[in-house]
Amino acid sequence: MTHFPYIGSGPYCYANSFAMMFGAKAPSVAVIEFATGSPFGMQLVNGTLPFFDPYGWTPEAGFEDALAALGWTSQTIRSPTAEAAFATLKDALSFGPAWVGPVEMGHLHHQPGMTGPIGADHYVVVMGLEEDSVIMHDPQGYPYASLPLGNFMQAWRAETLGYGSPFTLRTGFHQVENVPEEESIRRSLSSARRWLSMVAGSHAATTALGNGQAAERLAELIDAGADPDLRGHLIHFAVRVGARRAADAAACLARIGLREAAGIMDRQARLVGSLQYPLVVGDDATAANALRMLAPTYANLLAALSDQR
Repeated sequence: MTHFPYIGSGPYCYANSFAMMFGAKAPSVAVIEFATGSPFGMQLVNGTLPFFDPYGWTPEAGFEDALAALGWTSQTIRSPTAEAAFATLKDALSFGPAWVGPVEMGHLHHQPGMTGPIGADHYVVVMGLEEDSVIMHDPQGYPYASLPLGNFMQAWRAETLGYGSPFTLRTGFHQVENVPEEESIRRSLSSARRWLSMVAGSHAATTALGNGQAAERLAELIDAGADPDLRGHLIHFAVRVGARRAADAAACLARIGLREAAGIMDRQARLVGSLQYPLVVGDDATAANALRMLAPTYANLLAALSDQR
């Protein structure tokens, strides 16, 4: 079956934030996401928390490789205190918008239902300061959102997240090389192979599982009866972003003629996407079966990409 690209909403916060910072010269968010390495693997953190991204991967682990592949640079600033962070943000905004994150999404009270920390990371573009409020483009679907400064600083502290440093921002985005999208995709293939081989994530938890083992173990957890937290994490975030990442990666690989790898990633996208309905309605046997079919595709994808060296 021919791969058909997805266009629509989804939790692509850092890719969308990068695209905003790149401005008129921005590549597609599909290529940005591809360049971070996020589509190339699966992990089960602490043996219980699933993500359809590589073993040991975090968004921050993929940013520098992505910028290099895309032909951009930026300056990363991590402040030691809230006071220093606010001063740095205020100074950065004198030159234009600032890319901020990770932040704790649960403290972003302009989003309906967010009343406290939920352990979810997020990235936003801060546009300016007005009195005691921060004005931001929140790629979750809230342009020019206003948030009280205290709430924003609490979110920016990121103390309830599993990775990242508090009070991190990027500024000084500069294009150093005009790289066509197809070339950015090709430049990212070596990183994709590293992530798929599960050697790039040296910071991975020792209790994490990756790729096929992660899929098989998640199938077992779902067969045993997914608890509400696991089910909620899957249906509200992990499946949505995982299916889109794989679909976008399939489209990118097809653009540069890697048909076998594109076909495998298309199958991954279809399998991950197929989890949504059964998990929502409680048909756990169907979801577990899809995960078991997904498990061998990671080794197949690595083999297909390794043939392109």
